[in-house]
Amino acid sequence: MPIYEYICPKCHIRFEQLRSLSSAEEDADCPKCNAPSGRAISKFVSRSKSDFGMLDHMPSSGGGKSCSGCSSTNCSTCG
Repeated sequence: MPIYEYICPKCHIRFEQLRSLSSAEEDADCPKCNAPSGRAISKFVSRSKSDFGMLDHMPSSGGGKSCSGCSSTNCSTCG
């Protein structure tokens, strides 16, 4: 089950809740004031490890470097 983020319209706190995919669009009750709260847009970060075990940024399109496990030099061709 995925974790979704919600924002309470009354007390403005942001909270997370583990929910099934079938109930993802339903409002969740705020844990502080029990007000029905809508889903928030979540932020996420994606990082990869280089061959040397160090965190590395993903190469940009056309940068000349290939992605890990991919022989292309353009990440837009990866799929």
